[in-house]
Amino acid sequence: MSQLSIFRGAIASSFTALMLISCQTSDLGTSSPTQEPLSNVQKSATNPKAVQGLTHGPIVNIDGEDYYLAGVPDGMNGATDIPGHYWRRTGDNALIGKHFNTGPFGKAKWWNSSVPDGALLYIVNGGIAEWSIKISKEKAKMGFVHYHEFVRVSDGKLHPTKVLWLQHIAVRHFYLDGGPHPELTHFVRPGIDTDFIPNGMTPYQPE
Repeated sequence: MSQLSIFRGAIASSFTALMLISCQTSDLGTSSPTQEPLSNVQKSATNPKAVQGLTHGPIVNIDGEDYYLAGVPDGMNGATDIPGHYWRRTGDNALIGKHFNTGPFGKAKWWNSSVPDGALLYIVNGGIAEWSIKISKEKAKMGFVHYHEFVRVSDGKLHPTKVLWLQHIAVRHFYLDGGPHPELTHFVRPGIDTDFIPNGMTPYQPE
């Protein structure tokens, strides 16, 4: 499968994720912020129902080798991951996840200072692919403006060529005023957040 085919396939994943937001309930346990009371949407990252079927710090096998997402070692058995993210693999090159308002080792309100601690902020679509300027431009059209690195489980080295391209679909209104880059503070509306740490045009340099 070509790299561009992966992202064309992600259009369907994006539509599915948007449908999850528009519906009152879904298999990911996501509720529409416009149809349900906020208390129903504000699921805690520590609530088993909110993360049922999802994993923080998953092992992702890529081309026969096991990788974690780069981050802090607050997953099971010291697995690393992006703070506040929980995942489920949905295909050879695809993951879907939830992004909660929690930080490294459960630090409260890490991504946003006013939304309740542990509240659901985004549904996240992820596509595993290489970085290239052609891929970057193609995926930017679909809202995949951020990529994140993989580190090998065995030795912590970055994957030599592949990253996880991410599309963040917000489920509420809020200011993204925290996280690893508070200098990129911006107002977020429900839907695809094209301002979420937009590093997609920055070349991936694992060495």
